[in-house]
Order: sequence, then C-alpha cells, then structure tokens
Amino acid sequence: MNTFFKTLVPCLLLSACAVQPRVEQKPIERVNKMADMPHPFEIIDYNKMAHDFNTVVFDFDATGEFWPLVWIDKSHKNYPQDVVGLYTAIGDVRQGPDNNEGMFHEALANMGATLGATLVGIDKTNDRGIDYVAMLKNYFNSETGWDIMMNNTCPEVALLGGGYGRDWWYDVYPNLLFYAIYERYPNEPGLEEIARKIADKFYEADVILKGDYNYSYFDYGKMVPMKNNICIQPDAAAGHAWVLYAAYKNFGDKKYLDGALSALSALQSQSQNPTYELLMPFGAYLSARINAELGKDYDVDKILDWSFDGTAICREGWGVLADKWNGFDISGTVGSTVDHGGYGFLMNTYDAAWPLVPLVRYDQSYAGAIGKWMLNAANASKLFYPQYMPDEHETIPQLANAGKGVIAYEGIIKQSNLPEYQDVKAPVAQGDGPLWVAGKNPPQSQLSVYGSGHVGIFGSIIQKTDVEGILQLDLLATDFFHDKAYPTYLYYNPHEESKAITVKTSKGQTIDLYNTVSGTFIAKNVSDSTKIKISSKEPAIIVMVPSKGEITYSGTEMKVNNVVVDYHVQEK
Repeated sequence: MNTFFKTLVPCLLLSACAVQPRVEQKPIERVNKMADMPHPFEIIDYNKMAHDFNTVVFDFDATGEFWPLVWIDKSHKNYPQDVVGLYTAIGDVRQGPDNNEGMFHEALANMGATLGATLVGIDKTNDRGIDYVAMLKNYFNSETGWDIMMNNTCPEVALLGGGYGRDWWYDVYPNLLFYAIYERYPNEPGLEEIARKIADKFYEADVILKGDYNYSYFDYGKMVPMKNNICIQPDAAAGHAWVLYAAYKNFGDKKYLDGALSALSALQSQSQNPTYELLMPFGAYLSARINAELGKDYDVDKILDWSFDGTAICREGWGVLADKWNGFDISGTVGSTVDHGGYGFLMNTYDAAWPLVPLVRYDQSYAGAIGKWMLNAANASKLFYPQYMPDEHETIPQLANAGKGVIAYEGIIKQSNLPEYQDVKAPVAQGDGPLWVAGKNPPQSQLSVYGSGHVGIFGSIIQKTDVEGILQLDLLATDFFHDKAYPTYLYYNPHEESKAITVKTSKGQTIDLYNTVSGTFIAKNVSDSTKIKISSKEPAIIVMVPSKGEITYSGTEMKVNNVVVDYHVQEK
C-alpha cells in the first residue's frame, strides 16, 4: 500500500474527513446550454405511469375506438407458440388481428413495454396469467437464417405492411432490449440459448467487418455488410459492443470480450460524428465502464459529446435538444436538433437514460452534466403526454383521450411537419403516424404506443426527494450485468444555494454513505434516514455501504467487503 493510502485509510475509518481531492466535473457543452431549473417545472410520477401503462395497454378486454391495443398472433413465426401483437401507434391501419394476417408488430414496442414493466417491478412472466417474456422468442429470426432478434417476427410482412426496410439500428437494437430482459429473467426457458446465438452472430460479424462499420446494415444471414439508400451507420458498433460485453459478463467467454473491444475501437476510430439513432450513448457508457473495469483508455469525452451535440454527419443534427420555445423548456429531449426547428422523440429520450445514467458509476466526472441533463429530460418528457401539454400546443387535443392517459404523442416539434397543423404554436406535441401509410392512418396515430411503453426506464431510475428540483437517480436500475454493487444514487442540486436533502435507507440495515464525487464518507451508522448537504450546482453520488465494512484498495479501486465502491480513488 502506498503512502497516500496509508494515510487515507485511518481517516476513512474514523471520520468523514475530506482527504481525497474532489473529482473535477467535466462539462457536456450541450448540457451547459440547458436551464438550471427548467420552466414550467413539474416532475411527474414516471413509475406510476409505467404501472398504469401496463395495466391499461395489456388488457385484451379494453373497450373504445382502436382498443384493445393487443391481440394474439397465431402465425407461430420462428417459434411454435402464440405471440402477443402490440400496436405501434393508436389506430395504425397496418396492424391488428385483421391486417397482414396479424403478423405485423414491432419488437421495439413489445420488448420495450416488457422491459419497461419489468424495471418497475412487474413480473412479465406472469402478468394476469400470461408469460409475455416467453413470447418474445418469436422475434428471434431463425426462419430468415439471421439468428438474431429482429424488429419483426416476419420482416417480409413488415415490408408489405409499410414497415421499415433494412436499417441497421432496427436490426441491432432489439438485441440490446432482449439482453436487458434476459438479465432480469435468466431462468426463462430458451433465453440463454438465444443469448448465446446472438452473441456468436455479433462476434462473427465483427470479425468479418474488421473494424469497418461504414455500412447501412449487415446481412446476418449471408454474413456480409451491405449498403442501400439509407446512409451508413457506424454507430452500430456501439450496439455490437454493448451486447458482446454483456455476453462476456454473463458467460465469461473471452471471445465476446475481444469482440466488444474490437467493436468499441471501431466506434472510437471514427473521425466524425456517426450518430444515427439510439446506439451512440451505449458506446459512451461502455467506454466508461470498460475503462473502469479493465483499465482501458477509451475516449469517453468524444463519444459522450457525439451523443449530445447534434453534429451527426449522416443524420444531420441528431442529438439532444437544448432550447426554449415560447416559454417552454424542451431541453433534454432526444432527436433532431434541426428538423423543422427541432424534433424531440419520447422513446429516444427514455432510452438515452438507460446507458447514460449508470455511466457515472464508472466515471463520476460526468455526474454534474448527466444529473442536469436528466433534470431537464424528466421535466420536458411530461409534455409528450396530452394531460400535461396545454391544448393549444397539441395537434389533436380533442382526440387525445384515445390514449386513455397512458399513451403520449410520439414527439415534440418546433413547427409541425404535418400540413394541417401549421398554425399550432411551438412546442407542438404530435407524431408521424399519419405519414406512414400515405395518409391512411387516422389522426390518433400520432399517439405513440411504442414510445410510451418505454416509460419504465424513467420510472425505475427517477424518484423525487424532499427538495424540489433535486432528483434521486438510481444508478443500478439500468446497469445491466454489473458486478456486485451496493445501492448507488446520483443527486444534482440545480439551485443557487446549498440544499440539504433527506436520504432514506433500507430499514433494518445500518449503513455508511460514501460520496464518490468527493471521495469521502459523509455519514456513518445510518439506520433509517439522514440529511446530506449538496452544494449549489454540484452533484453527489452516494453509495450505501455496510457499516464497519472492511475497506481495501486494488489499483485505483476502493472496495468495501470486496465490493467496488469507487473505481477512481485519486492520489494527490
């Protein structure tokens, strides 16, 4: 043990003295442009919204125009079982039991809703007697020979129904969703075999790509990279890397680690921002995590800036919005920063929190920036829901009750791209549903079932504290396949003065509170709750460790009872 640690350990054992230098916070320039306290301010209960969504939407007996939103697809594509179909949007004419043989439904909707419900504590293996997790096996496209999870059980039917063609992120992202669900249901029959096959496909694809991900998609059946009319999507490397690292953590096979490192290096090698849709933030998260766990030196700054700054070279302007429209802060939403003045999407916003929030466990230097972004994102995301957006800023306020309070608009745009709503003033809550099938979809298709189903990501992460504007963000909620860890929360104080918040602990346990940002224990022997003080515009990452635990050090890691508490203990 070096001299620094010899002097540090007694201090940690005896008091909450501040010996370690504080971790300097790194900025994200896009976040710097956001309001400290967004206006109008209100954080809704996303956990309750997730529970309500699951109750209302997965009701086969629901009544009303366009309801129920679920049906049973008996085509048995890919797997010899029925599978639930879930509408992409309210009233989508491509879908339902009587359209396209009931086979057109999307994994983004079905898996997203299953994951969202699971994250807030709902057992989707027995939801009112139905095992929705088992049904997801139908999206594993064995009949196409691709042997990965795809967005549809039958891609050919999806194309006939007006679905998407080969677009790489649509092929990759369902596999991230699947792996997250698999982590929560490891004993569900058949999932382990599928998880291995997916990882093998992604590993083999990475070997073939040899660091060159500059393609529109990859044909996982023929095992060849392809280009089409859709621009290249090198950020697919982030999706490959995330899945392969998850496979490595779960199965321990070194080839998956090799594939993850190779794919992540391919992403890092890009000289310009290759952001396309949802995958870049997973590259930022994985860079921070692998740096912390394996001692690598991936450029987190670059990947994180690419995730936010709207400098994408292919999908122009894709990133995180930072703006105020007619007195409404819409900052923090994720989408196009330039389309019709800016167009943020609900699903993209929810899903960005999945990797970006747990990132700060592995690199606390971004705690302030991520905390401020999440405050803005949590505040703005309520505006997608009709009950929280004033009628004069909605395209169909008179029809929005079709969503029964749980289905939000797909997006928020500065100026509507729908001709009949050009007079609606910004911010405009709307959706692209009416554009999908040559005007055949009803106006209500602007209400997004697929995006609303991902609400459980926010619901699992966000809790309010006893000080308005300071949120408690659960850093373990979406940190899938993580090593053993103690409860860990991010707090950010947006106020002009210091604030004291109440931190509650699990009853029956006596714990100490360690702040990874200050590198100090800030409270000892807490058995119920305690007050902690957070300085103005500063973050705190609080780890709840067992009192009187044995503190040890290994490299830059500080551990309690051999569990990592701080990945970056700093020397003077």
